[in-house]
Amino acid sequence: MLNRIRARAGALGLIATAVLFAGLSPAFAGMGQPSPGQMGLQQPATEVARQIHSFHDFVNTIIIVITIFVMLLLVIVMLKYNERANPTPSKTSHNTLLEVVWTVVPVLILVAIAIPSFKLLMLQYSYPKPDLTIKATGYQWYWSHEYPDHGGFSFDSVMMTDEDRQAAIKKGMPENQVPRLLAVDNEVIVPVNKTVHVLVTANDVIHNWTVPSFGSKVDAVPGRITATWFRAEKEGVYFGQCSELCGKDHAFMPIAVRVVKDETFKAWAAAMKSKDKKGAAEIIRKAALEQAGLSKVADAAGAQR
Repeated sequence: MLNRIRARAGALGLIATAVLFAGLSPAFAGMGQPSPGQMGLQQPATEVARQIHSFHDFVNTIIIVITIFVMLLLVIVMLKYNERANPTPSKTSHNTLLEVVWTVVPVLILVAIAIPSFKLLMLQYSYPKPDLTIKATGYQWYWSHEYPDHGGFSFDSVMMTDEDRQAAIKKGMPENQVPRLLAVDNEVIVPVNKTVHVLVTANDVIHNWTVPSFGSKVDAVPGRITATWFRAEKEGVYFGQCSELCGKDHAFMPIAVRVVKDETFKAWAAAMKSKDKKGAAEIIRKAALEQAGLSKVADAAGAQR
């Protein structure tokens, strides 16, 4: 009788937990930035990120299957081999087949994990020929980005204040294009479907240049150049953050990479090279509105003025 009561209580507990999680209505993560109540990784925008997600799901599936298997074994042992159900325990001390199985099966599981792992590492660290190279330098607490193969112009990327965000929103910028604690005053601009190499270093302490939707994450070490690469397949703005504890403002040095059409990138790069920062900012503002589907609205508002 007591066992039945416990079983029913456990079942009710599982049902209550399921209802609770259903009520929370978590969302799958979006692309380029986190989503409220999200589940899972941010949507991939590169082949490397897609492979990372695939490997993550594969390993998690193995973990879940093993966990369920072990849990079932524990339940069987508790129910079938407790003192009441089995008053005379077996004195078996050795089983050759069982010992071979529990040695060989884990080895096969590790091999199954190793093969896609090595493939992913090869993809991440076999750098294709770049169409664009950017140098990212971490400071306490902001990033500086340089374009050495486009005249060597550079700019600092500092997190937007709440006042700056509100001013940008009043000018027509969609709120999701300037999320709080992630938006920066000067975004990194790259062309879509082009291979970008990022050379990463730091000026003071160790930082980390990370953009989740690109599958890019590399330490910025003072006195050393490390590197990552990506090939963004979709236009839009992609946010990341420093992922290495680097001091009191570690949480306030975000990264924003905007992926634009090739002609837009060339126009922006030409404006930056000629030190026309206002012209460059206007090019990116129009690109951002176009990506948000608001370019026609903005043009109409400008015509009315």
